[in-house]
Amino acid sequence: MSRFIPLSIPNFEGNERKYVDDAIDQGWVSTGGAYITKLEESLAKFLHTANVAACQSGTAALHLSMVEAGVRPGDVVLVPPLTFIAAVNPVKYQFATPVFIDCDDSFCMDPLKLQEFCEKECSFDGTQLSYNGHLVKAVVVVHVFGNMADMVSIMDIAKKYNLKVIEDATEALGSKYTDGPLTGKFAGTIGDFGCYSFNGNKIITTGGGGAITANDTKVVDHIRYLSTQAKDDVHYYIHNEVGYNYRMTNLQAALGVAQMEELPEFIHRKQENFKLYCQLFDGFELGKMIGFREDISSNMWFYSLEINRDKVQATMREIITALEKRGVQTRAIWGLINEQVPYVHEATYKLEKAPYYAERILNLPSSTQITKEDIEYVVQQVKEVLEEFAHG
Repeated sequence: MSRFIPLSIPNFEGNERKYVDDAIDQGWVSTGGAYITKLEESLAKFLHTANVAACQSGTAALHLSMVEAGVRPGDVVLVPPLTFIAAVNPVKYQFATPVFIDCDDSFCMDPLKLQEFCEKECSFDGTQLSYNGHLVKAVVVVHVFGNMADMVSIMDIAKKYNLKVIEDATEALGSKYTDGPLTGKFAGTIGDFGCYSFNGNKIITTGGGGAITANDTKVVDHIRYLSTQAKDDVHYYIHNEVGYNYRMTNLQAALGVAQMEELPEFIHRKQENFKLYCQLFDGFELGKMIGFREDISSNMWFYSLEINRDKVQATMREIITALEKRGVQTRAIWGLINEQVPYVHEATYKLEKAPYYAERILNLPSSTQITKEDIEYVVQQVKEVLEEFAHG
């Protein structure tokens, strides 16, 4: 096999090496340095938000959000089942309890079921929402694959029940509303907290790394303080709170500053490549491309093909393995978090769409440097594999 098309890899076309070399030359390679501040300022400007704190990972951003939101042992946090497990693990870090709310056709949390759960399964005293005698503190809303959840409805529900909204925008940097009351608002800037990831497969990368913003600039400052071990006096090592080693390094930030310069171009390429995939799969009876909300401009980070299970009975593992042999790297959407060993005993609420899509979604190569010829090859191989399984 000579041809190999990876699922999603980083793209270093700009000033990455220049800025990283500069950081090394200056000797600022660890958890301090000008590039950290530059990245935070670049993100804040892009997102039209007042303050952003860089941190170690998207998971660290989510955990710090939980801490700042006041999630305590025994509290309940409402979460999605169809996403990467890192969106839910920080609930456990706080010794709190997740309750899984179903998704809708955007793969994001279903606001109708969220509202129904709060109304029918919980009690509300006018100030606090409770579930089985435990306070419901927050809701984690994941903007899956660059799509966006129905934040207008979710924010209304959260306001009614005094819930903190933690936006997991780790896959949605650059996605924003283009219609409705939230027009112009970016994913991660609508709720109480917004979390981003710069892992190697994301639309921009710092190798590892993440960032967090909030609707109160003082809250972001406090999160930055917590992420640097809560140092109150750097000379005498005075600490008045429990802190975390969650700070981004200057080397990572140097990569990030260069990547932010390229972000608009990366988003444009993602959008154009998605259009091509849709054109090439148009009319294909064994699978169809899943779109994005019509009232947003999505970064279209990841592409999803819904397999027609009436005609293709092969397991997702069989499909992925067959494509890998042809030089095409794909993946299943995710295993449902509520079915994972650490979460099998946690409560769920009317999970219907999540298991439906978990059995049907195949993610396709989506790197920003993928070529037209690469996409044509991917589509050809996917079609041939699905046709073989359908007729086999």
